Amino acid sequence: MLNYLSAGESHGKALIGIIEGMVAGLEIDEQEINRELGMRKKVYGRGKRAFFEEDKIDILSGVIEGKTIGSPICLQISNKEKKFEKETVPRPGHADLPGALKYDFKNIHFVAERASARETAMRVAVGSIAKQLLFEFGVDFFSHTFMIGGIRSNAKLSDFNQKTKKKRLESEIYCLDNETAREMVEKIDEAEKKGDTLGGICEVLVKGIPPGIGSYVHYKRRLDFLLGGVLMSIPSVKAVEIGEGIQSAKMFGSMFHDALSFKEKIERKTNNAGGIEGGVSNGEMIILRLFIKPVPTMKNALASFDIVSKKKRNAPYIRSDTCVVPAVGIIGEAVSAWEISCSFLEKFGGDTLADVKRNFNVYKDRLKR
Repeated sequence: MLNYLSAGESHGKALIGIIEGMVAGLEIDEQEINRELGMRKKVYGRGKRAFFEEDKIDILSGVIEGKTIGSPICLQISNKEKKFEKETVPRPGHADLPGALKYDFKNIHFVAERASARETAMRVAVGSIAKQLLFEFGVDFFSHTFMIGGIRSNAKLSDFNQKTKKKRLESEIYCLDNETAREMVEKIDEAEKKGDTLGGICEVLVKGIPPGIGSYVHYKRRLDFLLGGVLMSIPSVKAVEIGEGIQSAKMFGSMFHDALSFKEKIERKTNNAGGIEGGVSNGEMIILRLFIKPVPTMKNALASFDIVSKKKRNAPYIRSDTCVVPAVGIIGEAVSAWEISCSFLEKFGGDTLADVKRNFNVYKDRLKR
């Protein structure tokens, strides 16, 4: 069983991640981890700190000569910016007020230091390792920006490849539709000038997942339960859609459900279910859409109050992002990879990568028969 624990504050010494239960013999590419960390931070709409922090991974244990050895993997991302502030005015939309009430804090930064989205840097690093495991079995991930501030991309993908990934990197907001991307950038600039922020939608696609990952026998093992929960745990994500889940509420069942046929293999003309039926992967592309609220910290601050004096105050402005939609896509890939890896190893588990591959191949042979 895979387990993961993180520690660290936004302005503490470092972020720490510990992975326990990873198979031995998996080759780890540090450059790939650092590349994905860079993709999380260097996108249009992010604040100055995203470009200030180096976000370079240090692997402290569990990997020798470039391969996992079965023992816990300890990861570290050092923070350049280390400071501690005191603030007693909570920001609407943040964890400031509920966190202070829960833990009886008089300083909201006790909450903000851990509730900060800075923690997702470590989740991207952990997710990169999960991706490297799944890539051994032909599983791949891709995300792109679908909408920002009401401006929607026309790109609708039924597949992706290295060419698609390269095209994404040509856009500073990871939008595949060039004209729409320009409009999105203009919208972000407009919001920044107003001291405001923007949300939107990003799409995460997963291909190569065999049928049978997850289970319908208990709700906690359903793949849609696992993915929905982990995606909702990303700061600013307020809703998650699988396939055409939202449109399904308006459709007849005869229009929504994906009809089956068999011509040498199982075929579906549509994928409205988004690759998951009954909590189990069905062999189609998994399609996930993340609905992201505008960043709560704004120069044009909302009304609040001082939790000590109880006097009316405007929420404080703490340096922040204008739009995080493209970055959330990268985080969404990472956390999805982690949850899928957990379910994958639950089904095909072994102590070594070779063990897992043997079990996986036996299953593939059975599916063919």
